[in-house]
Amino acid sequence: MSRMDWKMLRSHALAASLALAGATALVQPAAAQSAPQPRSLPDFTELVEQVSPAVVNIRTMEKVRAASAGSSGGQMDEEMQEFFRRFFGVPMPNAPRQPRPSPGPRGGGGGGGGDTDEDQPRGVGSGFILTPDGFVMTNAHVVEGADEVLVTLTDKREFKAKIIGADKRTDVAVVKIEATGLPAVRLGDVNRLKVGEWVMAIGSPFGLENTVTAGIVSAKQRDTGDYLPFIQTDVAINPGNSGGPLINMRGEVVGINSQIYSRSGGFMGISFAIPIDEATRVSEQLRMSGRVSRGRIGVQIDQVTRDVAESIGLGRPQGALVRSVETGSPADKAGVEAGDIITRFNGQPIERATDLPRQVGNTKPGSKVTLTVFRRGGSRDLGVTIAEFEPENAPTRKAQAAPDDKPKVSPAAASLGLVVGELTEAQKREARIKGGVRVDGVTEAAQRAGIREGDIIVAIGNTEIASVKEFDAVVARVDKSKAIPVLLRRGELATYLLIRPARG
Repeated sequence: MSRMDWKMLRSHALAASLALAGATALVQPAAAQSAPQPRSLPDFTELVEQVSPAVVNIRTMEKVRAASAGSSGGQMDEEMQEFFRRFFGVPMPNAPRQPRPSPGPRGGGGGGGGDTDEDQPRGVGSGFILTPDGFVMTNAHVVEGADEVLVTLTDKREFKAKIIGADKRTDVAVVKIEATGLPAVRLGDVNRLKVGEWVMAIGSPFGLENTVTAGIVSAKQRDTGDYLPFIQTDVAINPGNSGGPLINMRGEVVGINSQIYSRSGGFMGISFAIPIDEATRVSEQLRMSGRVSRGRIGVQIDQVTRDVAESIGLGRPQGALVRSVETGSPADKAGVEAGDIITRFNGQPIERATDLPRQVGNTKPGSKVTLTVFRRGGSRDLGVTIAEFEPENAPTRKAQAAPDDKPKVSPAAASLGLVVGELTEAQKREARIKGGVRVDGVTEAAQRAGIREGDIIVAIGNTEIASVKEFDAVVARVDKSKAIPVLLRRGELATYLLIRPARG
């Protein structure tokens, strides 16, 4: 290598070294800036000072008949009574309802000429002040069945409260105390709440007033089978916390602590809160009229399974399967049929069956909306006028078989493990269907699918069945190497079952 070549090589190497050093110098500050900064744990002290004055303790009393003064037995611990009522749904087993002895003429413990009504502690809970003039929000189960409600503020003032209204379906109640200038909470936006965000609860677990616990949001829109989707947290909640606020780091109430999941009866790290936006809608109606006006369309629904969705061409499990339609209801008048799958309500998608009652319930009675239903392989829109929810509906009659009608046996049904027969006109009228075949015997594949004698097969796949002859023709065409979806009526309910002739 010549001297000139060596100098050129050294020059290129030096340039490359300088370029690399410059790049490193540029990268290092950027990397330093992008490195995550260590985060300290949140300090809740200011939040507690800000919000706790608006959190109240709620005690309820009920009147019981006083027995004779000499009756034995102690008083039931009020927190344990509330615990059993809320988390087991029943009164505590063998719970004595023993009143205090009636005072005698001189204030003594005995005597008296008969039974009297005595106020007994019934339960404890929490709540929070909505307005400075004394409206308080809590859970409906906290005040349910109470003859007297006592609200205690953090400054130890105690008031008798009037129950303005309670809604069991959402577990929201509003009570009123006669006071002014009270500290009130600020309500937050649940849509801004994020999973993993820190939250805090203030309440009276086991009667321990103004107890503060904290944790994070574990999940949103948690479906527990109740009317509302819940906020799930790992905030420690125990009996007595019910009705208290769930608070974000901005000091805003985002939920009402309502339930826990527990196998032991104590806190296990899973708590549920009612979203404050849903609770606010309910509370506004309670304050205006003392009750909640809720929409209904008159259907009984169920989930759509993945197997059923794929077998009938729906694609993915979505919507609400209509199992029955109430006679004369808005859905009935709109043409909704048992076996339909409601996929949209007024343009809004129904992803799960539980979405439907929530959307219908939040619609004002008298409103005209559009239902999109999937039926026999295709979608159609039906117009329906929302009615007002009625607590109790008149029972409908079940279809009864006419004993004198002889069924015609279908040879094709044997391949599916079925014996089917014709329906009488009386049976069709009773079941409110246009056609179908009655199941008179079940074996093998049909039995494995869960079909029972007395069921009425309305459709196979997306093809309606009006008679045994049509049943034979459809069964002859189906691919028996695949699961066969069968839409059937069982009493007043409709459901899909899958018959698998070739067992895998």
